[in-house]
Order: sequence, then C-alpha cells, then structure tokens
Amino acid sequence: MDFIGRQNELTVLDRLWESDRAQFLILYGRRRVGKTALLAHWLRSRGRRALYWVASPDSAAAQLRSFSQALYNFANPGVSAPPSFTYATWEQAWQEAANLAARERLALFIDEFTYLLEVTPAIASYLQHFWDGVFKNSNLFLCLSGSHLGMMMREVLSYQAPLYGRATAQMHLQPLPFGLTGKYFPRYSAVDRVAVYSMFGGVPAYWERIEAGKSVSYNIKNQLLTTNNLMQSEPRLLLQDFISEPHNYLAVLTALANGARTPKDIAAYTGLPNVHIPKYLGVLSSAGFVERRVSVTAAPDSRAGRHHITDPYLRFFFRFLASRQGQFALGVQDQALAEISRHMIDFIGTHTWEELCREWALRASVRQVLPFLVDEVGSAWNPQVQIDVAGINSMEKTLLLGECKWTLSPVEENVLFDLVEHKTKLIVPRQGKWRVYYLGFSRSGWSDTALAYQARLNRQLPGGENWSCAGMRLLDLAQVDGDLALWSDAEPEVGAIRL
Repeated sequence: MDFIGRQNELTVLDRLWESDRAQFLILYGRRRVGKTALLAHWLRSRGRRALYWVASPDSAAAQLRSFSQALYNFANPGVSAPPSFTYATWEQAWQEAANLAARERLALFIDEFTYLLEVTPAIASYLQHFWDGVFKNSNLFLCLSGSHLGMMMREVLSYQAPLYGRATAQMHLQPLPFGLTGKYFPRYSAVDRVAVYSMFGGVPAYWERIEAGKSVSYNIKNQLLTTNNLMQSEPRLLLQDFISEPHNYLAVLTALANGARTPKDIAAYTGLPNVHIPKYLGVLSSAGFVERRVSVTAAPDSRAGRHHITDPYLRFFFRFLASRQGQFALGVQDQALAEISRHMIDFIGTHTWEELCREWALRASVRQVLPFLVDEVGSAWNPQVQIDVAGINSMEKTLLLGECKWTLSPVEENVLFDLVEHKTKLIVPRQGKWRVYYLGFSRSGWSDTALAYQARLNRQLPGGENWSCAGMRLLDLAQVDGDLALWSDAEPEVGAIRL
C-alpha cells in the first residue's frame, strides 16, 4: 500500500533535520497507528544520513549488542561486525553515535524504546545524563519511539520521568482522518468508506487488513467474525499497555458501547460498585479510549457530563463482537453478520456520522467557510433538547447548531423547522445576545421542501428574544466527503505536534 497522508508530520521531521542544533524528538501514539511506517517512509523518501534501529524484546546484553553492531555496520559500510562485538555500556555506544555526528548531521532513530525500558529501567536516566553532557551539543537528530503507549507516557513523557524536558519536540501521532479514505479505498463509495471508518477508525494497520476489492460485508465476515484473527485480541492488547488486569475495564467499555453514559448508568449495567467507576473511567480517559463530554453551552465542570468511547474499533467491538464470541467459536458467522447489518445504520448515524459532521464544522470554521469562527465544536443538550452538532464562540456570542441524519431517503422540512422554531430557544444561553448559524447534514440529501425552507430562511432571517439568525447551510454526504478529502491533510491535529 502506498504511503498516504502525514504530510505535516513529514514536514516536522524535515524541519528538525534541517536545524543547525541538536534535536530530540519523542514520537508516541497508540499501537498500529503508523509510527514505524512514518519514520521508515521519511528515511526512504529523504535519503538522509540516518541510522534506524529497532529494539527487540530480548535480554539487556542482547539489546546492547544489537545496537552496538548496528552502529559498527553504519560506521564501516561493507564490513559486518563480528558476531560477538558489543560496547561495554550504553554510554560507550552513544559516544560512538556522537562521534559519527561530529563530521556531519546524523539522524539516530531508536524504535520500540519501551523494550529497552522493560529490561533496563534506568536507561532513561542514562540517556538523560548523556543528552545533557554530550548529545545536546552535537549535530545529532535523535528520535525515540515506542508502541507501549502507557510506558511511553509514564517513563518518557511524564513530569516525573528522567527525560522530561529534554526533548526539543514531541509528536503524538493520531489516527488518519476520514478524509484520506478515498485515497486508500478508491473503489469504495462514500457510504462504504463511512462504514469502514465506523469499524476501524483511522488506524493504518487496520486499513491494511481490508481487501478493498471485496465488499464491506465480506471484510466484516472474514476480518472480524472469526476466532482466528488478531482483531479479536486487540482490545485486551490495547488495554494491557495501561493496566495488568483488564476485566472490569472491559465491562465498563461494554456498558459504554451499549449506551451507558454516566457512572450511575455504568454501575447499573455492569454490577460494579458505583464508587469504583470514576477510577476505571479515569484510566480509560488517560489512555485516550474514553472521553467525558459536556454540552458546548455548559461550563467545563458541568455535572451533566456524558462518557463516550472515542476509539472506533473498541466502540464497534464492544457493541457487536464482544458478546458473540461463542457464535464465532462455532463458526456461526451469518447470524452475527445479519445482526450487525440490521443495526449499522443506527450505529453509524449515532456515532461516526455525527463525528464527521462535527469535524466538517470545525474545519469549515477555521477556513472561514462559515460566517464566524468557533472555539469548540461538539454537541449541545439539556433536559429539554439534544442537538447533534453545536459550535460556540463565547467571547463573540456566536453559535453553530446542526442536525445530522443518516437515513436512506432525503430529509424533510420538519427537521429544520423543529431545529429553528423549537430547539434554538431551549439551547441558546440566557446571558447575552447571540448570533446563530444553522447546519444540516444528510447522507441522502434534502427534500425539495427542505431546500425551499433553507432558501426562505436565508432571505428572511428569523430571531428570538436574545438571538438572531445568521443563515443556514445544508449538506449531503458527497459534499462532506469531498470537503474532508480536500481539507484533511492540510494541518496537524490540534495538540498533536509540539515544538
């Protein structure tokens, strides 16, 4: 598969290489997100003077010997290191790397650094001292990467970690955005690609498992509905990066996937003590698998928060697969596939489609496609009303309010009428005078009466007691798909790269 996307990340690597100072990059991210592929592609495509070494789950002596021989072979092209060759210490090996960087720029990429931490926990302290004393004053571009996200966060990135503050850049590699699916799966329709994204998210290693010449149903059946595939063990593997005993966490994820949103609901679904639920949610949130959302019109510390699974595959697995392991063991795939197919429209409409529409709203706001810039995009709710897409700029007193529909037929006028005439007055904050812009997102487009309603509203802008209308825009799947494809690789995810 061709390397697609990551243009901003590649630009960051170029910038670090071109610096006239020593650079130290920490590259981290969840398993299978493409850290190794990114580094390997940069090396292949740029042709820089670089040594790329991957640690293995081996003994401390074997790891040092492997690194020593990689250095020897790099320093002596065409000559293989003797099988027993090794430096006595890591400091001696790193000194040789510093010597190699003395004459000209050298990139040293150490992948799977967490394997070194597992057998030599003090190696981070050794590297800290060597960076402070030698590497920092050299012509080296050093990069550490690791797949064990929990260990990278604890032992490399945390405030208590020895290497804290030494890195000159850190990159949290995020899953690929939906907008790139058209390049990966050019034979699939937009509807099929949304279905794929709702199951696999933007994890490149998952995408590579898909047989793009086969139907989505074929891939579900053969990639997910059997007991002899790696995807069945993926949830436990991801959790084991953060916890040693995952059973209660698996129960919490199952509850969330089946609609529980508060600690009280989760406790009722799982039977776990209510007092323990916040701890489980805290760990899952720190791992990036769960997030607590509040209405964009509420204070951040609102007690009306709702918890959601953010990882698409975990959400899909615990909604459709976790409870069917017995069927898979017996080879009963067709029944499970029929059940998944029956519920997929609602599943996509509730989760993936709303998320893609929120992404569109945020990116459109940044590009000034919309009348005003919003600080945050999410959803909005209170005891009386729920709005799928909502964006807010509290300083400017502006709101985006939108409806999302994943239906097989065009959406009718009544959905828009209800949003404008009923829901708006229930969700606009009481304090201040607000400007409201409406958005409509429909998989299958809009009826003639809905389009006529949009035209009337844009000619005769309505208003309420403390709000006025700034207009309305209606979109279908083709428009959202095309825009996200155009925009997705134009800038990094917020917070993903820090220099």
